[in-house]
Amino acid sequence: MCWSGYRFSDVYRQLIAPAAQSAVAIKFISFHSQDGYRIVMPLEYLLASDVLFADRLNGEPLGIEHGAPVRLVAPAHYGYKNPKHLMGLECLTTDRLFKPVSFRFMAHPTARVALEERAIGAPGWVSRYLHRPLIAPTIRSFAKASEQYRRKAIVQ
Repeated sequence: MCWSGYRFSDVYRQLIAPAAQSAVAIKFISFHSQDGYRIVMPLEYLLASDVLFADRLNGEPLGIEHGAPVRLVAPAHYGYKNPKHLMGLECLTTDRLFKPVSFRFMAHPTARVALEERAIGAPGWVSRYLHRPLIAPTIRSFAKASEQYRRKAIVQ
């Protein structure tokens, strides 16, 4: 797959950093999707040259199934750290108050594929076996969070 768009590092340096308060030390970025999904990533990993705000795939405009209008593409990280249908981001000084959509122990702060960082507190090979029975509850949790988000959006 050939993703194209805008380097996160360029967007950060040209738009986000100048707008941030100079006294604030941004350490994390929280991404918010239109369906209520959200993730948080350390800024240092997002500044890698291969991290994109993608709006095209294989030379064509990004389709709904691949995350239109814009998605984050961070190739060194597991797919759950590549949110689709982005609608906003939030600059954070800490990730301690961030509440993931799924179970907290499954939301590894960096989720790097090369290091098999799948979950918090367990090596990748252990969490691989633990993950299988948690797929269905995670889907239910995500569906519940998405429904709550939609209801909240309708009320506003």
